[in-house]
Amino acid sequence: MDNQNKSKKIFLLFGLIGLGFFIFLTIMLVHVVKSRNLPSLYTKNSSKAQRGAIISADGFHVATTKKLYKAIVNTYYIDPQKKELFIQLFSIYSGVSTSEIKKRLKQKKGVVVLSYNISEQRAQYLKKLRFELKRYKVFVQRKNPRTRKTTLHGLSIIESGESREYPYGNLLTPIIGYPHKLEENGYTYIKGVKGIEKSFEDALSPRQNEISQGKRDVNGYIILNKESFTKNSINGLDIKLNIPISFQIRVEKMLDSMKKKLDANQIIIAVMNSSNGKVIALASSNRFLPKNIKRSDYPSLNSAVTEYSFEPGSVIKTITFALLLDKGLVNPYDLVNGHNGHFKIGNKVITDEHKFDWLSAENVIVHSSNIGIAQLAQKLNGIEFHDGLKEFGFSQKSTPDMIYEKVGSIPSSTKLNNQIYKATCSYGYGMRANLMQLIRAYSAFNNNGRLVTPKIVDSFIDARGNIIAVEQERQIQVIKSSTARRIKDILIKTVNKGTGKKTKTKGLIIGGKTGTAHIVEKGKYVNKYNTAFLGFSNDKQNKYTMGVIVIQPRSSQFAAATAVPVYKKIVDIMVEEGYLKPDIVK
Repeated sequence: MDNQNKSKKIFLLFGLIGLGFFIFLTIMLVHVVKSRNLPSLYTKNSSKAQRGAIISADGFHVATTKKLYKAIVNTYYIDPQKKELFIQLFSIYSGVSTSEIKKRLKQKKGVVVLSYNISEQRAQYLKKLRFELKRYKVFVQRKNPRTRKTTLHGLSIIESGESREYPYGNLLTPIIGYPHKLEENGYTYIKGVKGIEKSFEDALSPRQNEISQGKRDVNGYIILNKESFTKNSINGLDIKLNIPISFQIRVEKMLDSMKKKLDANQIIIAVMNSSNGKVIALASSNRFLPKNIKRSDYPSLNSAVTEYSFEPGSVIKTITFALLLDKGLVNPYDLVNGHNGHFKIGNKVITDEHKFDWLSAENVIVHSSNIGIAQLAQKLNGIEFHDGLKEFGFSQKSTPDMIYEKVGSIPSSTKLNNQIYKATCSYGYGMRANLMQLIRAYSAFNNNGRLVTPKIVDSFIDARGNIIAVEQERQIQVIKSSTARRIKDILIKTVNKGTGKKTKTKGLIIGGKTGTAHIVEKGKYVNKYNTAFLGFSNDKQNKYTMGVIVIQPRSSQFAAATAVPVYKKIVDIMVEEGYLKPDIVK
């Protein structure tokens, strides 16, 4: 009996031990199978690449990109006892006032965006703050009522987008253009709309975002070892311009002053190196702030140097004369009848401001005689005139660096066989051109008969600092070098004895031609004018082709009183800035 009881007790004991062991194994299995919300041993980070900058010739960043971050917190996980500590620390690290933080926390419960506009530097500070908040146990674990899981959410710093910055305000507008904002997956990015920002969108756009992944340390940072992986970001290319801001600022300031003095709608200018096409100034009196465009700025958003097409007037006389001279159809010393300032071709009456009986062919240019050039132009047939204008670049794109160029128009060869069309086109009516086309055409007279293509952009710079040169356009021999030299001499004579006298500068070689043209409104010529001066300014080492267009000046209708003084002021600034060095014998 005693042995039976003893056996039962032993059996019961082993049964209890087995049951306990079974319960233990069951509990362990449940813990193994059940998700315990442990933090992953691995982490992954990503960062957006940035748009390239636009840099002046003298190294100043005129357009840059600033990355923006947003700070998010879930109020449900903030320890009420440490809420004030969180507010104070976040304010110190972010630069956001405590009153603003309290206001945002009060407005909404749950997920709250404390700031959308955190700079990259501040974002780095706040990422460090996250670990301080963890150390001070500012955030507590809570059970999610929906999932029934215990979780912990702290402070999140997330890339929210980018902002395009223009440190020098309206400088170089509208040439550099402006961007607009687009959104993709909650990230705001920049895309060019006009000007350089649009023309070089592909070059400026970021190439590749940064991605890093691998095992993490206790603070959440990736441990860089053989197992980790990093794909570096590749930002967009920086663009280096040929325009120095030191010169551009002075020119723009002068244009602002002259616009008021001449009571003009707008003044546009261009200065280009005649040998290599580098544009060192391209300015308008009508500018805007790219980050704060107002309705009143809308007319100024277009770059008038390439997007304002107009009848150029008497500056075309030089082109017409060059075509005649190059084909041997005129001798500069030929005598031309001035008809005492009044001449009729068909039913078209042509007049001159200054009356002449007779004048030499070259003096037709010097004294800007409509009657003289109208008669000389009859020696060209329609095909010669049309093709000649086209070879000089009219009705064609003047530069690859600007977008949305209005290339203007020239009469067909059939129309130019007509005496009247031939006459009016010879002095710049019945055709349309923009300032950049005129600059390109006039470069031939200062470059041995070769046209150079205006270049605003000098080069591209990648993230490693490598310079990628812009492909140079081939120079086109449009007239013989002997023709170019003779036209150059005539333009110098025009400055010394003709309509461009006020541009004369001691010690410099300056030549050029004035132009005045009526403006067409609703298909009719009205009593409004555009005035122009196109020419060159040289010293012993430097050669520049330059142009000024004054749009609707009300102080005077004559180029000599409007465009010429602006040109002279540009020359004076170039001397002061060292771009031109007068050869003055002491």
